[in-house]
Amino acid sequence: GRRLNLKNPTRFNEKLQWLKLNGRHDYYPICADKFAMKQWVAEILGTDEYNVPVYFHTSNWKDITSQTINKFPCIIKPNHSSHDFIIFRSAKDVNWKQLQRRCRFWLKRDYFMESQEWQYRDIPRQIVVEQLLETKTGKIPNDYKLNYLNGELEFIYVSYDREGLNARCVFDTKWGVIPFYWGNSNQQEYTPCTVEIPKPKSIEIMKEIGGKISKYFKYVRVDFYDVDGKPYIGEITLHHGGGCDRFRPKEYDKYYGEKLNLEA
Repeated sequence: GRRLNLKNPTRFNEKLQWLKLNGRHDYYPICADKFAMKQWVAEILGTDEYNVPVYFHTSNWKDITSQTINKFPCIIKPNHSSHDFIIFRSAKDVNWKQLQRRCRFWLKRDYFMESQEWQYRDIPRQIVVEQLLETKTGKIPNDYKLNYLNGELEFIYVSYDREGLNARCVFDTKWGVIPFYWGNSNQQEYTPCTVEIPKPKSIEIMKEIGGKISKYFKYVRVDFYDVDGKPYIGEITLHHGGGCDRFRPKEYDKYYGEKLNLEA
């Protein structure tokens, strides 16, 4: 709802738009690629123990069959887009023809044209089948999104109980709640987080890993899952929400914009 200032960006979302147009490194497409990212992370960390295990991957939707996908529970997704995935907890849940149609659609999708994020433009498109991470209680683990500005962890955006309450809350580095919302909802006011979200057991390991990755970016969001105290890297995001998500209250857009130094 504001005119974009690219000559002298001051707000955080403006600076993300500036980075979309001016940020160019050969490893950006690798990091945005949900499959190739795993090898890049393993090289940075010297280990692949924090990557979610891959069961199968292919560039041909016809390869998606009961012969190639035979480990459950699993999550199936394209490597080159966002918010696309299907979860299967057993083979009996799968309609194979329907799944193939969905995968064919994913492989045709040009996410670069939708988001105008350069790093997605030339990613070799694949379908990736990963192990579905679950806690001891059989639930999908919480999603901890660590946001780094100029290599410093500023805040942690948490998606809590995704299959139940599906709550959202933002924390500072000491796990204190920060009262703002940053998402694609049209809500006009901040809605306080009403759920007490415990600090994950592996938070310090997440911070250590995220800190190593963040050195390569002016801004980066590193997503983690905590499975009963073991962290796994979900993905690396260069521009949260494509730089279009709303801040509520809007003052936080300016506050974090002042912190992000594009010249550093």
